[in-house]
Amino acid sequence: MSTPIASIIFTTYNQPDWLEKTLLGFAAQDRDDFEVIVADDGSRDETRERIEGLRPRLPYALQHIWQPDEGFQKCRILNKAIVASRSDYLIVTDGDCIPRRDFVSTHLRLREPGRFLSGGYFKLPMDISKAITGDDIARGDCFELGWLRRQGLRRGPRDIKLVARGGLAALLDVLVTATVSWNGHNASGWKRDIVAANGFDERMGYGGQDKEFGERLANAGIRGKRIRHRAICVHLDHSRGYSDPKIRERNRAIRAETLTTRATRTAYGIEQHA
Repeated sequence: MSTPIASIIFTTYNQPDWLEKTLLGFAAQDRDDFEVIVADDGSRDETRERIEGLRPRLPYALQHIWQPDEGFQKCRILNKAIVASRSDYLIVTDGDCIPRRDFVSTHLRLREPGRFLSGGYFKLPMDISKAITGDDIARGDCFELGWLRRQGLRRGPRDIKLVARGGLAALLDVLVTATVSWNGHNASGWKRDIVAANGFDERMGYGGQDKEFGERLANAGIRGKRIRHRAICVHLDHSRGYSDPKIRERNRAIRAETLTTRATRTAYGIEQHA
């Protein structure tokens, strides 16, 4: 089996419909020489069955990494997926984000030694999220502003993300003031840099865990590069019942320590699984 040019990693938890749309988005890419790793944080059998049913339709190599359900343990399953990855370049997204046809190619084209890439997303309301079909994904309709308008999408300043191309998209990435952070729905980096940081801090639950990881990369001199107008994915709506104020407060304390001490690695990461 040949080594994939990139390993695409994303987490999922009991959202098989959204997972299917994400997998079909990667099946519609303009290249298929990558692998996809579904990092499953304890989903029930329906998710595994959906993956196996889709597998014959997917043109890329696919790994399904599962761990028992012990609450929100995204950082742990991400670290396990990183260990399982076969490429030297990792693209991280979410199992509720459909990538545009050029998503993987854009990450690969813009990668640089000593940098990580920081993308964004275009968030959709629930009714449009449900309405998107496999055919809509294959044709790219769900990235076309006209199609989204016909589904009821309201106008807004964010619409520029879907219409900007080429030089305009690159210019917007220079001009916008959005923080250049590691965003769990759209980011990428070299595996050697990610392993050197010991991956994600498994003490952290939901809220800022991705940004803390990016802050450790930055402390090590791995600077972020903004690509939010060039690497496009649409985000499907969902609830966040796992958000806990106490956990978020603990996460803020860990992030503050990372920034204060200029930490470049965590003691609670990949090494536990390697």
